[in-house]
Amino acid sequence: MLKIGLTGGMGSGKSTVARIFELLEIPVYYADAAAKEIMNTDPDLKVQIVSHFGKEAYRDETLNRQYIASLVFEDPNKLELLNSLVHPATIQAAKTWMEQQTTPYVLKEAALFFESGSQEGLDYIVGVYAPKPLRIQRTMHRDNATKEDVEKRMKNQINEEIKMRLCDYVIYNDEQQLVIPQVLKLHEHFLQQVTNS
Repeated sequence: MLKIGLTGGMGSGKSTVARIFELLEIPVYYADAAAKEIMNTDPDLKVQIVSHFGKEAYRDETLNRQYIASLVFEDPNKLELLNSLVHPATIQAAKTWMEQQTTPYVLKEAALFFESGSQEGLDYIVGVYAPKPLRIQRTMHRDNATKEDVEKRMKNQINEEIKMRLCDYVIYNDEQQLVIPQVLKLHEHFLQQVTNS
């Protein structure tokens, strides 16, 4: 079974691309959603988060995301600390999930592969690219956020052009090219690789 990473910057459309793969019956592990769930359900992780970020980190046993975001997006060191706590648990959960799948290949969708070192153990990484102004516009609309807020969050991710150069394949979601044919081509390519191996 091939293990494929799917990444892209905020507003690139990687979740949309992931859903197209799901329509092709390819299972997708959504690392960001899994991380949020793990932060709410892993008792050891909860203890560590409270010890580093205070009792306000949880409200009624649920992660106080607004409070945590207000801390980590203002301070790169706090963001790095949070990631160092959450990423190992999320990476392990993804490995366990992948081992349970039976399809020719699986996808792990995550924003921060190269930043977290979680590309280890994957066969290929697919990047989803969109120009920065378009990503800002999409994220503002999706999150009901200001341009300043979106740009502040983007500063915590590596440069999009560098990220795409680190990927093995790139899907262009720039409103100039159709996305579905690009996904179908990659799907056939991965199936062919499994058949030939």
